[in-house]
Amino acid sequence: MRHKKDIKKLGRNKSHRKALMRNMTISFFQNQKVTTTLAKAKQLKRIVERLITIAKGGTLSDYRRINQFVNHPETTKKIIDVSKKFSDRKGGYTQIIKVGIRKGDSAEKVILKLL
Repeated sequence: MRHKKDIKKLGRNKSHRKALMRNMTISFFQNQKVTTTLAKAKQLKRIVERLITIAKGGTLSDYRRINQFVNHPETTKKIIDVSKKFSDRKGGYTQIIKVGIRKGDSAEKVILKLL
């Protein structure tokens, strides 16, 4: 049974999935948006919003927790900067916009961007 299992596997093993999400997170914070499939965007949204919420704490411990996942100091600083913009907001920092269907496999394409 899959009760309470909320991670989508995305057709990858654990290490590949972790690397994919890390790279997409770095790309997202560098460009403030990313174009991908709906399933990947939903998983990425959970990670991004969690990182922004952690960054709102502003302590050294929070900085280290973010850097532990991202492992990219420039991106960690960007996450801290972005979190300041959302200091009065309790969640919902990102938005998924559907843009169409990918031609090769008919996967639904979306844009994930910051509000």
